[in-house]
Formats: sequence, structure tokens, C-alpha cells
Amino acid sequence: MTTPSEQAADEQRDPGLSAIMSERRQLLNLAYRLLGSLADAEDVVQETYTRWYAMSRAEQEAIESPGAWLTKVASRICLNLLGSARVRRETYVGEWIPEPLPDPAEWIAGAAGGAGGDPADRITLDESVTMAFLVVFESMTPAERVAFVLHDVFRYPFAEVAEIVGRSPAACRQLASSARRRIAAARAEASPNAARQASVVRRFKAAWEAQDIQALVGLLDPDATAIADGGGRAIAHLLPIEGAEQIARFYLTIAGLAPPRTILECSVNGLPGLVVESGGRIETVFAFELADDDRIKHIWAVRNPDKLRPWRLS
Repeated sequence: MTTPSEQAADEQRDPGLSAIMSERRQLLNLAYRLLGSLADAEDVVQETYTRWYAMSRAEQEAIESPGAWLTKVASRICLNLLGSARVRRETYVGEWIPEPLPDPAEWIAGAAGGAGGDPADRITLDESVTMAFLVVFESMTPAERVAFVLHDVFRYPFAEVAEIVGRSPAACRQLASSARRRIAAARAEASPNAARQASVVRRFKAAWEAQDIQALVGLLDPDATAIADGGGRAIAHLLPIEGAEQIARFYLTIAGLAPPRTILECSVNGLPGLVVESGGRIETVFAFELADDDRIKHIWAVRNPDKLRPWRLS
């Protein structure tokens, strides 16, 4: 990581460096929402800055709004990656779940410079970055996703979105509208509330630890779905488990087979969730979505160690 003295020296050589680097958080937030992967988002930001510094000083100074230029480039890189990601995920082992993020205060990712990290390398958590939102984003076309995130989340006008997506403003308005309908349909029965979810997750944890199947079934929606992502790098059920009793029985089975582990309450993408710790490392991160009656409708369990990099214990 650049030290304050090194950064000051760089700014003397390039007075515009501070303004350019101040866009980093915005670019990282944008790329993570579009891609659902912190690692990919960091690569996009790095590539964006590489393209900026590949230009001559005269070319840089000719750009009226460097921030807008960086956003446009990052968005186009994401758009290209979204197209190729669909192909890659056809060969992915099991289900693919977006990469979960801890609360910014808990963020100790290696890319963020170790414990404490750089605030500029943290994702701002809000409803648009909850696991439920990111999963719905996966059902959208790349163009829908980019149009919705740029306009509805980051408030870019459709005229600017059109330049990035390569379609007319009217077409981008339709893309964003289609994305909103997908979100409304997927979340019609969901009612995200951190306080209520914390209570439900705490009771789920207690019932799981007590191996109380009736309590677990009572906390789950009858049509609940549990999805796990091991990516071929960790043991995980390859297909979704559907139904409250089936999920409860499966979770109690794995609890009985696994060696002693510690289950901890934590924030996952801005909402209460759980992590399973064993031998000094986080091996599973659980995200939840509740139905309106406060029963658990969706469980997402991420076990792929490549996606748990920000969860390394200090």
C-alpha cells in the first residue's frame, strides 16, 4: 500500500492524482454490484486506472470529467465481463452465489491492506448490495443489469447510460424498467429488516446448535430454498434443497457429521447472517432472506474459499 509520504510525492508529480484516485471507492462499489465478485471488481478498477495512465498527459487533460470517463470505462469492462461470465458459469461446479462481504468495520481483506484496511477499498453497504439483490441481478441480462445499477443505484441519467451500454436512452429506460420488474417479482414476499432478521437468525443458530428439528422447521418457510456454493473447492450440496423439513434434516445431518465448529453471528452484505469458523478460519458464510411472516425464505451458504478472502481472521 502507498504510504502517505509516497502519495504526497506522487501528487507533486501529478497534481490530478488525488482527484483521480478519489474515484476508487465509487468504481469499486459500481463494479461489485455489477459483477457480484470483489476479486473481479478489484481487477476492473485496476484495469480502469491502467487505461487512464496509458494515455498521455495531454490526452488526460483533454478529458473534461475524469470521474465520468473512469466510470464509463469501468462500466464497459464490466459489461464485457458479464457476457463472458455467463459462459464461465456454465462450467462452474455446482451453484454460483455472489461473493459475500462482511461489515466494513470487520473488513480485513488482504487486498485492503490487512487489518484495518483502507476505507477507499471498502464496499458501501445498502439494500442494493444485499445477497437477495445480487442474486436477482444474476437473472438479468448484462445490459439490464448495467442500466439498472447505473441509473437506479448510482443515479446516472439515461443519456449517459446509453453511451456506456451502446443503446438509445429510450432503450436503456426500458432495460431499467425490465430490471425493476424482475426485482419486484423476486422480492414480492420479502421484507428486509435488519432487527427482525437478527432475531430470526439468532433463533436459527440456537436451534441448529441444539439440533432441534422442530424449531428449525418452524423458522423456515414451507417453500424455503437452501443453496450452497463450493465451486469444486469445498464440499457443498450441488443442487438447491427445497422445503423446510428437507433443509432442517440436511443441516442437522451435516452438523452431526462435522467436527466441532463455532457458529458466529455477523453482518453479511449489510444484513444479519452467520459464519462457521473452524481451526482459526472462516469456512462458510451464510446469508438469509426472510418472507413477510419473518420465516426464512432463502439461505445462501458460500464455502468456496476463493470467495471468502475478505473473511480471513486477524
